[in-house]
Amino acid sequence: MQYANIQVGISSWWGQGTQTDGRVAEELSASTGTNFRWALYYEMEGSGDPSVSQIQSDLTYILNHYGKDPSYLRVGGKFVVFAYSDTKDACGMADRWKQANTVGAYVVLKVFPGYAKCASQPNSWHQYSPAVAEDHQGSFSFSISPGFCLKGQAERLARDPNRWLQNVRDMIASGANWQLITTFSEWGEGTAVEPATQWSSASGYGQYLDALHTNGN
Repeated sequence: MQYANIQVGISSWWGQGTQTDGRVAEELSASTGTNFRWALYYEMEGSGDPSVSQIQSDLTYILNHYGKDPSYLRVGGKFVVFAYSDTKDACGMADRWKQANTVGAYVVLKVFPGYAKCASQPNSWHQYSPAVAEDHQGSFSFSISPGFCLKGQAERLARDPNRWLQNVRDMIASGANWQLITTFSEWGEGTAVEPATQWSSASGYGQYLDALHTNGN
C-alpha cells in the first residue's frame, strides 16, 4: 500500500466481536511507526437500518478500542468512520447518523440520490461503485476501480491497465478531499489491485500498484 502512495486503508467492519473486528488491532499494530493509517468501513448500514442506539454503541466501541490508537486515521482530531448504504437509504440514514454521533466521529457516508439536499449532513460523502471505472462526487470524493466481476456473473468492468493509468491521473487531478481506490484486496468482487500473476511486473508489485506508485505516469 505504501509503495502505491496509499496513505490509508479502510477496513471492512461488521460489528463488535465479529471476525472483522478481531483483525483491527493487528492492522493497527502492523502500521506502528509508519505514516500509514487505518479507518473502518461500517458495513451493517448496507444490509439494514441500524438504530440510533446501535450506531451510537458501535461508534463508542470504535473510539474506545481503536480511535485513540496512533495508527487510526483522524481528521481534525476526529476518528474517521466510513459507512455503507443500501438502495433504500435516503435522508433518514443521515438523520440517524447525526443523532448517533455523540462521540465526535468524522463520518463519511455513502451517497444516495438527493444526498446533498438532506438537512442532516455528515462530515463527508463517498461512493462505492466498483462496476464504474471513475466516480466523482464533487469536492467530497473521487473513486476509481480496476475492474469488476462477481463470480458466476458476466464481467461488468473489464481490466485494462492503460485505462487504469488514466484513472489514476484523473483521480489525482480532481483534487477531491477523498481519493479512493476500490479496492486493494476485494478479490470476491474482482477489484483487487494487490500483486497477482495476472498483472505481474518487474517491480514485483504488479501493474496496478506500479501505476499508483508513478501517479499514473
